[in-house]
Amino acid sequence: MEKTFYLEIISVDRQFYIGLAEGLILPIQDGQYGILADHEPTVTAIEPGELKYKVNGQWQLAAVSGGFAEIMPEYVVVLISSVEHPEEIDIKRAEAARERAEERLRHKQSVEEYYNSKAALARAMARLKTRGRK
Repeated sequence: MEKTFYLEIISVDRQFYIGLAEGLILPIQDGQYGILADHEPTVTAIEPGELKYKVNGQWQLAAVSGGFAEIMPEYVVVLISSVEHPEEIDIKRAEAARERAEERLRHKQSVEEYYNSKAALARAMARLKTRGRK
């Protein structure tokens, strides 16, 4: 049996998952960050993308927006702006958000508008990727 750690995945509007987990994969700026029990203490920023967590030998998926994680040997706390199970994602809405973000990126914008558009595109792409797996 795999070693477990206590995992909390919390967004601003709900407690998404609280319980034991065997593994966790977070989307970070440089790719993916894997976590197992007894991980060394650290804090990392989370990028919009697909989060995976392993419970009872099964990997679960979620689309997440930005946030951060506190990682300790016996627990991990993930605090994010939003999180969705694949079946909660409305494909048409996510596609429309992707198209709007891509359109905004085609136009000249201020630096702030550019980064907001890039963030919106990243969120939409994460939702579509996660939903496409179901």
